[in-house]
Amino acid sequence: MAANLPDTPLDAKRIAVLMTDGFEQVEFTGPRDFLQEHGAVITIVSPKAKGKQVVGMHHKDVGDSFDIDLTVAEAQARDYDALLLPGGVANPDELRIDPVSVAFVKEFADAGKPIAAICHGPWTLIDAEAVKGKQMTSWPSLQADLRNAGAVWRDEKVVVDGNLVTSRKPDDIPAFNEAFLTVLTQARAARAS
Repeated sequence: MAANLPDTPLDAKRIAVLMTDGFEQVEFTGPRDFLQEHGAVITIVSPKAKGKQVVGMHHKDVGDSFDIDLTVAEAQARDYDALLLPGGVANPDELRIDPVSVAFVKEFADAGKPIAAICHGPWTLIDAEAVKGKQMTSWPSLQADLRNAGAVWRDEKVVVDGNLVTSRKPDDIPAFNEAFLTVLTQARAARAS
């Protein structure tokens, strides 16, 4: 397994993935697998209780279930190097009305830690007051929401603004993964120097 190899670029970086039921499954599994192959440790954080499961979606069809590692009420941004926000419609819509989830996202944003959000994932960033003045992309239906919150929306596969990485849809996952990897390795190099 790549995570055990020396010199993996993300060796032991801890990535929190905040999600609840209704996330677009490939927007979790694609980045998760990629990050783990590069040595990262993934923790599923949710408003639901540890030991419960979250259920993914394949667009409109029910997907697989995944075990929750930690409830968001017990999670602290300081324990992680970065945050991943998968999309899907129901998932971020539920997260953005949960004050504890919004506060968790805001902790990452306020600390300047890397955050990667894809598809509808940026909805939660709006409520965490983390988009004003940021160059971003998302699923097209979020562009008015992001602009109204002060972001500069662009229709591109991936947009990187500092430590914020955003993408539009599942087809963009390869570009999203590579951009997130670059941000994570740059953040690691900056801390080492």
